[in-house]
Amino acid sequence: MLNRSIAACFAAASLVALPVQASEVEVLHWWTSGGEAKSVASLKSSLQKRGVSWQDFAVAGGGGENAMTVLKSRAVSGNPPTAAQIKGPDIQEWGELGFLASIDDVAKKNNWDGVLPGVVSDVMKYQGKYVAAPVNVHRVNWLWANPEVFRKAGASIPTTWADFMVQAKKIQDAGYIALAHGGQAWQDNTVFEAVVLGVGGAEYYKKAFVELDMKALNSSTTDEVFKVFGELRQFIDANAPGRDWNVATSMVINGEAAMQIMGDWAKGEFAVAGKNAGTDFVCVAAPGTSDGFTFNVDSFAFFQQSDVNKQSAQKAMAEEILGTNFQEVFNLNKGSIPARLGMARAKFDTCAHDSMNAFVSTAQSGGLVPSFAHGMAVPGAVAGAITDVATNYFNSDTSPADGKAQLVAAIQAAM
Repeated sequence: MLNRSIAACFAAASLVALPVQASEVEVLHWWTSGGEAKSVASLKSSLQKRGVSWQDFAVAGGGGENAMTVLKSRAVSGNPPTAAQIKGPDIQEWGELGFLASIDDVAKKNNWDGVLPGVVSDVMKYQGKYVAAPVNVHRVNWLWANPEVFRKAGASIPTTWADFMVQAKKIQDAGYIALAHGGQAWQDNTVFEAVVLGVGGAEYYKKAFVELDMKALNSSTTDEVFKVFGELRQFIDANAPGRDWNVATSMVINGEAAMQIMGDWAKGEFAVAGKNAGTDFVCVAAPGTSDGFTFNVDSFAFFQQSDVNKQSAQKAMAEEILGTNFQEVFNLNKGSIPARLGMARAKFDTCAHDSMNAFVSTAQSGGLVPSFAHGMAVPGAVAGAITDVATNYFNSDTSPADGKAQLVAAIQAAM
């Protein structure tokens, strides 16, 4: 969250960067798990072939909060990295503070307006000019399942929240963990978001969690959202607090747990483990969300540099990111789908095909919505308020009515 006090520090800070090697990009990101690290390595390799060296600046933490803290510190000190993993409304906030560099010439040369969906390209621009490059589109509202655990438990993969409770109880009674989960705030909010979409549908989702309509937030639908969300507590194990998301994914991979609600970056972990979609694991829309698509677009924003060699390296990186080769290799490793349109599908698995089809169909139907849990829908202060309420509720015995009241109050205070 780029609050006013931080903005004041930025305004007062010197923008003199430390000297670094020519034709080098220093890149801040939070991709440190197996599938993510492999994806980053593909971009590093592509740039090296173009004579641009990569100085890795990885900050662990699946939701990116740690990385953003470090980035703010670097910017205040007058030494921002060449590029940083930033997304959603945060791109606009960094642009307003005057830190971002235009890469519009690269975008025009490579027809980015023609190859990117409008819902993606709009986020990448500040005052009509590109300042960031998208690497992928994630579908967040996925349910990952181990079919062997379901078979042994005599359960079926749920498509509604009511059925989820029934099937999860069967799995639990059979001696397995029903829902693999990591007790971290961003993971709690990811599950909360899936419940919001599954219970309320896309129209309610947009009204309440994108437009922040108080009538929608105060509705009985919000009570039902908190009721269902709270019922999920019983299906996670006692060791969940503090667990990283990819460790939870490994529980599904290894047959310790039946399901995980997580974005499609989880598929990268299945791939690294040598598992195949449709046989070793199943990917379906989270309960009640088959007609919806919560999107999370990862992107790299470029920070102003005074050195011409670094400026050139930035443009090479931007151009490489939207190249067809990188878009294919990166997203095969990451589990996401390409940000650019018209990509060949042959190498992508059934989960990716389902995601590509859903991305197009929900864009037409109105079911395509930005992920509020992953920084795509609302300003940072509001997103933080929602996260705090969701995680506090999930880790307490608060009633649905109190959960709704706390959510409304927190959002009003953050607006």
